[in-house]
Amino acid sequence: MASSESGSFLDLPLKEFLDAVPARTPAPGGGAVAAIAASLGAGLVAMAARFAGEEWSRRAEVVGKAEELRARAEPLADADAAAYEAFMSGSTDAEERIVAIPVEIVEISEEVARLAALVAREGNLNVRSDAAAGADLAAAAASVCARLVRVNVRGGDPRVARAAELAHSAAAAAASADDGEG
Repeated sequence: MASSESGSFLDLPLKEFLDAVPARTPAPGGGAVAAIAASLGAGLVAMAARFAGEEWSRRAEVVGKAEELRARAEPLADADAAAYEAFMSGSTDAEERIVAIPVEIVEISEEVARLAALVAREGNLNVRSDAAAGADLAAAAASVCARLVRVNVRGGDPRVARAAELAHSAAAAAASADDGEG
């Protein structure tokens, strides 16, 4: 089931989306799933930040940034699926989109992971593991999309190194979020 056939992946019941992932269809694939993972990670960061309490001076800023990142990641699931379907149909303009969209997901994911580390370090201890889970989801999304960039570009493209660098940064942030020493 492709997003173009049913509307947005975001409008599907969760079970239907989960069933669409293993189906023998081109989408949703790794990029779309990574966008959803990044969005879920940002959601966990926002939730954990909300539990930080009024006394945390950065609470509103962090919640706002996490919600912004979540809103940016969500539509990329459909955008990635549409770009991949267009690419598989032979659209030459889709070649750029199957790289640009994963790059954007990596960028968002790295920001989510760093924000999660901050929440784990400075937020409510009772939800530190939720912030760390958000970082882990974001780091996984960054890793997936860095790989997609590497696979989908021609040699020498600087976006490969940039995506790898951001994925590494996301992984380091996730590790520090787990320690609560972000």
